[in-house]
Amino acid sequence: MHRMFEQFSSGYYLGRLYVEPYDGDVPAIHRTDHTHVNERLYAEADLVRLDVPLVMKLDTGHFPVVGDEGVPSGTLAIPRDFAGSNLPDDRDVLLAKPARANELLRYAGYDVDDDAVMA
Repeated sequence: MHRMFEQFSSGYYLGRLYVEPYDGDVPAIHRTDHTHVNERLYAEADLVRLDVPLVMKLDTGHFPVVGDEGVPSGTLAIPRDFAGSNLPDDRDVLLAKPARANELLRYAGYDVDDDAVMA
């Protein structure tokens, strides 16, 4: 999955994922994909935190994304309540870079260390 994301802006990577609705409570990608994104793309932050969600943007909304073994690799699974009627579909997805993810997680109420950029 890490090869699917490329530089986009100062705050985001751009990638393309298959986005589908699922019965989970929070958005998720395959656990191995979650680990690889952290290890490859967030290595620049010198701190890889696998216990903290990634932050992705689809359309106009940001949301935390966790790893889940039940989600196929290369797929972003969105809870049915939030999925909308245009799914499943192959879609552009923005992945927040470490500093932006840290900021967005704070806004969402996650307890984030001020000294650490979390991925």
